[in-house]
Amino acid sequence: MAFVQNFPFMSIILSLFSGPLCSVLDGKWAKKVNTAVIVIIGLMSSCVLGYVAGLGEPFIYRMGHFPAPWGNEIRVGVLEAFMAVFFCVIMLLSMAGGVRERLLQIEESKQNLYYIMVNLLLCSLLALIYTNDLFTAYVFVEINTISACGLIMIRQNGRTIEAAARYMIMSLLGSGLLLLGICFLYSVTGHLLMSNIRQQVEMLAVSGEYRIPLMVSLVLMSVGLAIKSALYPFHTWLPDAYGYSTVSSAAILSSLVSKGYIFLLIKIFYRVIGFEIICSSKVIHILFVFGVMGMIMGSVSAIKEESIRRMIAYSSVAQIGYIYMGFGLGTEIGVVASIYHVLSHAATKSLLFIAASGLTDASGDSVRYEELHGAGFRHRLAGAAFTVGALSMVGLPMFSGFISKLLFAQAAMGHEYKMLITLIALAVSTILNAVYFMKTVIRIYTPASQDGESKGNRIIHMREQPGKSAALICFVILNLILGLNSEPVIHMIEAGLEMFR
Repeated sequence: MAFVQNFPFMSIILSLFSGPLCSVLDGKWAKKVNTAVIVIIGLMSSCVLGYVAGLGEPFIYRMGHFPAPWGNEIRVGVLEAFMAVFFCVIMLLSMAGGVRERLLQIEESKQNLYYIMVNLLLCSLLALIYTNDLFTAYVFVEINTISACGLIMIRQNGRTIEAAARYMIMSLLGSGLLLLGICFLYSVTGHLLMSNIRQQVEMLAVSGEYRIPLMVSLVLMSVGLAIKSALYPFHTWLPDAYGYSTVSSAAILSSLVSKGYIFLLIKIFYRVIGFEIICSSKVIHILFVFGVMGMIMGSVSAIKEESIRRMIAYSSVAQIGYIYMGFGLGTEIGVVASIYHVLSHAATKSLLFIAASGLTDASGDSVRYEELHGAGFRHRLAGAAFTVGALSMVGLPMFSGFISKLLFAQAAMGHEYKMLITLIALAVSTILNAVYFMKTVIRIYTPASQDGESKGNRIIHMREQPGKSAALICFVILNLILGLNSEPVIHMIEAGLEMFR
């Protein structure tokens, strides 16, 4: 076995044990440990990606070297390794972009606690990406939930505590449904390893046995993960959770946490049940309907908002709808479009939250629209970065959002029933996106009145906030890379899905 094959397991263990280590350190050293862990894991994941790409097939790492069904496995292909690298990049930049806010909004005695939660969150995301065991996935779903809840409520004001409570209630509901689905699946297959379950499911599909228990299991797992990833109408916890937490927490929650659950759902579709069986079960039609509803209703809610942070949060509801609509098309290119939109949304949403924090810094720390007049002139980098993120969300060519919307349109072409609905939904959602994002861009570049000048407005230069400036520049570059050089990424997604089979 090549030494590099140990890196996925080592990444999970490193991030897991760095959490307790941070508990005995002060905030300054905990931050250094957290940064070092993210960088090291990103480098190891890059090595794994290069190795798997050269190998041309996935490899399996057995913990303790015990074979199935007694052992626990990690299964690594191109898509898993690429997602691990991408998640590390997003988390590193999100942490760099929120340094100032963490120092101001989190008590000094709780600074190290924040980094414990981030390390555990990274551990759970890596486990969801790599694990080949369904119950292990559930365990790390719970770790992910607890860590995310800690990131929300650590700011310790009334709104974040309420938001964390609502998040925990909805997440526990989703986790409970997921666990019930896993139990049903185990009762009819007798296995927890994904590859073993897949073999049994294929045999049961041919024989026609246990059709109802299998359908119930699939529905429970799909609904559970849909709740946890904030698919409409299960999104009620999301606006407050993203809108009132620290900027780093909002960026990580919107870009990574929900995407970890979505990636697990993709693995269930491909490696546990089988995508052909999923399509024949008609469950995808339900996901399609709720995805289209989320695209429209999330955008309508965003238009009504008067807070820039909550507007961006409601925009995430619409973007999650895009992803589930792609699943609902029931085609390979639809899933490719959804995965590409996962990447696009992760890169763009973190950019928007961090840029919005820069604009509010220049506007007396106000998030209300009427206080943001001229903010793009007072913080030029944040204004430019927010404009890039807004244009990407609208779907302007050159940016990542255009590619994902183009892929969704291509996936819908020729579909007997869903083509017209998809194209109309894409058009309507794009118009609505333009309404609330361009409204914000116009507002931040409208000069402030004389009254506004006395409300704490100030000019901020890049050198005053080096971490935020570096993060914004890197996110803009990442967005342009995804928008201008999408073909290699699409090929990698396609190769990764092929390795899922």
